[in-house]
Amino acid sequence: MDAPTNIQLVGTEVAIAWSDGAETYFQSEMLRAASPSAENVGERDILGNQYGGDGATKFPGVLVEGWEIVGNYAVRFDFSDGHRTGLYSFGYLRDLARKGE
Repeated sequence: MDAPTNIQLVGTEVAIAWSDGAETYFQSEMLRAASPSAENVGERDILGNQYGGDGATKFPGVLVEGWEIVGNYAVRFDFSDGHRTGLYSFGYLRDLARKGE
C-alpha cells in the first residue's frame, strides 16, 4: 500500500505526495464532506438500525488546520469546525482522488 511521504496545506487545499511518486490535491471542504466518521456516514447496530449520518453534507468555509498519521494506514485531519474523528485510510484517500471527489 502506498503511503504519504509528505502532506502540505496549500491555501484551502491539502496536497499529498505518495511513496509511488503520485501527488493528490483535495479541497478542505470536500475532505470534510467525505469524512468516513460515524458522525458523517452513520453506523448500524446488530439489528440494522441506523444511527447518525444525517448531518450536513456541505461544509462551506471549513478548512483543514492540521493532521496526524494514524498507525501505518490512515490520516486523521483536524478541521476548523472542530471535526477530527474521521480516519481516512490511505486507500480511501487514493480512491477519492481517482473519483475526483
